[in-house]
Order: sequence, then structure tokens, then C-alpha cells
Amino acid sequence: MNNTWKIYLLALISFLVGTTQFGIVGMLDQIAASAGVSVAAAGQLITVFALGNAIGTPIVIIATAKMNQRKQLLMALIIILIGIASTLSLPGFALLMASRVVLGLGTGIFVVTAYSLASKMASPGRQGSAMSNVAMGFSSSLVFGVPIGRMIAATYDWKTIFWGIGFLCLLATFLVARTIPVMEGEASVPLSQRLAFLKQPRIAITLGVTFFVFIGFSLVDTYITPFLAAAMPTMEDHMSVILLILGVGSLIGSRLGGFLADRIGIKRTLFCSMAVQALVLVLQSTVSGWIVVTIVLLMLWEIAVWTFGPTQNFNLVSLAPEASSIVLSLNSSFVQLGFAAGAGIGGLAIGDLSVLAITWISAVSVIVAAAVALLSLGRGSSFVRSRG
Repeated sequence: MNNTWKIYLLALISFLVGTTQFGIVGMLDQIAASAGVSVAAAGQLITVFALGNAIGTPIVIIATAKMNQRKQLLMALIIILIGIASTLSLPGFALLMASRVVLGLGTGIFVVTAYSLASKMASPGRQGSAMSNVAMGFSSSLVFGVPIGRMIAATYDWKTIFWGIGFLCLLATFLVARTIPVMEGEASVPLSQRLAFLKQPRIAITLGVTFFVFIGFSLVDTYITPFLAAAMPTMEDHMSVILLILGVGSLIGSRLGGFLADRIGIKRTLFCSMAVQALVLVLQSTVSGWIVVTIVLLMLWEIAVWTFGPTQNFNLVSLAPEASSIVLSLNSSFVQLGFAAGAGIGGLAIGDLSVLAITWISAVSVIVAAAVALLSLGRGSSFVRSRG
């Protein structure tokens, strides 16, 4: 197997481990019914997964820096297998929450290590393409993992998809052991040195924008199934198709972000993304029951969110090109922290208000993100004029 195929293998496994995060979004209502908890409580499975990923990953990566990266991948897959086994076998909602923490940790370690390995195995000048293949594998889990999870849960049981992922991850463990070359890990960067970047105002504020945008995303994405059921009760039998349509929007957005950043500039692209998100979310709150309009608005929202994601990565690299891996790692942690906070806030909103209220709260979070971005530049007009 040549290196190109090895990179594709990493991308495929990234899809599998990504599905452990996003797959439950499409079946959250069924998990809640199975565990005997509310949908709001089940949403906290997203919160603890994201916290395990955001907090645990950098600590383990630093602690295992001297380990070769093939061993790091194998360690990550073993952690994921433990998380899947405990999900399938341990009784009670509290232990299911603990299993999600384990899965979040394993997923984070795998994806970070896969990015690094892909860049090392790529041909000269193809490192960026290799890393984007891994990223596409992970993001595809949002496109296909959510509707696949919904379809399987509707036909069988919500745990069935974890049986499938567990078997494939076990197979992946043997493939990694046989095909991925031994490569030394990168020099360890102490956690204190990584966190020192948060003392730089421009980077800290930019990460704050990431945090609020992904709070807004998680608020809606975590509870998308009960939201769609409430907004379009007659379309419940077509939920998998709707989730697939929304997932395609995320792929379009991922591609559109780079295109717009090159054409109109990074900051204009970010501002336009946040403006579209806020506008669409407000409009969404007024069209409950209008099926076609609801689907179109949600797809535009997905496109706008995922236009923001890669563009924000470009933005951070431009702020600290000498430490791109560190700032990108921090950004990934803030994305996951946003996921955790959004799922938590959404759970409270559903419990105290209504599932339909999450779009209003999401819009407020995105508006806060845009305000932080504008204020960080001193003048709102300079943000719009900037092309850098």
C-alpha cells in the first residue's frame, strides 16, 4: 500500500470515529426514550463528549509526545473501542455519559495524530491536500453519519450503529498496525506554552469568536431531530433524507469558505458567514410549519456555519504563522468547548422553554460572536473593508 492509500485509510477511519460524535444527533430522541431520560438530558451526551475531546486530547498528546505516532493511533483506537464496548454493555445513563467522555478523548487523539501523520506521508507540496483529505473524512461523518444513524436506529436499535462502528474500528486497528509506518512524534510543547498564546489579545478574541459561533451551531445541531419533529411534524418519516440534505450543506460550506476567502478576503468571509447565520436563524423562528422554507433556511444555515469553520482556521494561521499547529489545536479545543456549552444551554432551553426557542438563542450567540469580532478591530467599518 503506497502512502496515498494510507492517507485515504486515515480519512476513512476519521469518518468512523467522527460518526461516534455526530451519529447520535440523529437519534437523540430514541436514546432518551431508551435511557428513560428527557431529550434535554440526553443532549448532555454531546456536552461530555466534547469536553473529553477538548480538555483530554491536548493533555494526552503532550504526555505521549515521545511515543511514535503509529502507537498513538493504536492507543486512540483502543480507547475508542473501550468507549464503544462500555456504551453497549454498561447499564444506566450515568455510565453512558462516562462512555461518551472516553469516546471524545479517543476521537480527539486519533484525529490530531492522523493530521500530523498525513502531512508527513504526503509527497512534497501535497501536505495541505493530505490534511484536507483527513478533514474531509471527519466532516463527512456529519454529512452521512447523522442520517445513517437515524435510519439504522429507526429500523433496528440505536446501539446497532455502535456495533457496526466497533467492528470496523477493530478492523482498522489491525490495518493501522500492519500498514502505517513508524514515525516519531513531534517535539512536545508544554501545556503552559500552548496556553501562553491565549495571552495574546488578537488570538484570544479570535478564539472567543469561534467559541460563540459553535455555541450557536451546537444549540441547533444537537437538538436538530426534536426541532424538526416539532417544526414539521408531518415529515418525521422523512427525517433521514432531511438530515442528509442538511449534511450536504456542510460540505458545500467547507468548500465555499476557501473560495470566498480567496475572492473577498478572510475577514469579509467570516463577517458574511456570521451575518447569514444570524439572519437565517431569526427567519427560521418565524416559519415553523412551512416545510420547504424550513429546509432551505436550515441548509443555508449549515452552509454559512461551515463556511466559517475553515476560514477561521486560515485566519488564525495568518495571526500566528510561526505556531500554526498550536493555534489550530487551540481552535479545535474551542470548537469542542462551544459544542459542549451549546448542548448544555440547549438542554436548559428545551426544559424551561420550547425546542423551537433554540434558534432564537442560537442567533443571539452568533450576534455576540460578530460583535466581539467587530469590537476587536476597534471600528466596525474596518472589519468590512479588511480583505486580509
